[in-house]
Amino acid sequence: MSAFDILFLLLVLLTVIALLAALWFAASGQSRRALTLLRRWSIGAAGYFTLIIVVSLFLPRRQLRLGEADCFDDWCISVDEVHRTPSGENFRYDIKTRIFSRASRVEQREKNLAVYVTDREGNRFDPVPARDATPFDALLAPSETAIATRRFKVPMTAQDLKLVIAHEGGFPIAWFIVGYESWFRKPTFLPLGPAV
Repeated sequence: MSAFDILFLLLVLLTVIALLAALWFAASGQSRRALTLLRRWSIGAAGYFTLIIVVSLFLPRRQLRLGEADCFDDWCISVDEVHRTPSGENFRYDIKTRIFSRASRVEQREKNLAVYVTDREGNRFDPVPARDATPFDALLAPSETAIATRRFKVPMTAQDLKLVIAHEGGFPIAWFIVGYESWFRKPTFLPLGPAV
């Protein structure tokens, strides 16, 4: 857990306390104190969101290396192997990822994770559907590891390929935490060079 995760949790706690206090003030006829408290909370919230947006503008996009983990709390994914083979007018990429839990006492899963390939022009290539593929949201026991392989078909003419690891759908919790891939910061990627 990063310092920004701890800051977010602390601010959530302070928000709950401030809103309960404002409600209590309002219920006890102290509406001026309630409004003052809500005004101060609003200024603090605006400052915090400004910080999130500014950081997302200037923090560089994260680039992974083969075998390097990308973690969300105690749930992690790493790209361990990339194999490229010609297949007609396409290249077939077989990409082996490892999902694992760093938690020592609780089960972990990560929902709404997507991996896909992009090229220089911004074209997106999703994995070829496979019924036997390990889902990324598989529930992992403490310190458990699972292998999740995905296959992609990409035209041979596509250039500057990247494997992108992103969250899509669900509640956008990353919008509320400094340094996460949200607002203006693009998702993490692993370059897929010509000699794979």
